[in-house]
Amino acid sequence: MQNQIYPCLWFDGQAKEAADFYCTIFKDSKITNDTPMVVNFEINGKKFMGLNGGPKYKFSPATSFVIECETQEEIDFYWEKLGKGGKYNQCGWLDDQFGVSWQIVPVILNKLMSDPEKSERVVEAFLKMSKFEIQTLIDA
Repeated sequence: MQNQIYPCLWFDGQAKEAADFYCTIFKDSKITNDTPMVVNFEINGKKFMGLNGGPKYKFSPATSFVIECETQEEIDFYWEKLGKGGKYNQCGWLDDQFGVSWQIVPVILNKLMSDPEKSERVVEAFLKMSKFEIQTLIDA
């Protein structure tokens, strides 16, 4: 397929502020176009559009962005930066200050969940967590 598919995020007048916020957190990120109605930006080479569409629609956890992290330091970084001014939820989920939902998860989680001997204990462990703690999951 030749056509790119990318998300359009509907903001209530905060598209530029949100794009600036995300570009300070993610390396290799930049704003590529900025108009009063639309801000186009890239995060790690992936295109996004921020639309200043007004108050009609709100974000919900039904759509979230997943960040897979190799280390606890990465989890801690994204958890702190994206969650600042927002809301921390259970099992690695957070809503940023604009209401966008994120899942900050360790890459190893899939492997742990696939282990029939550990999977139940891993689930039991992460259901008690807000931010994922890799060592606690490994030790489960």
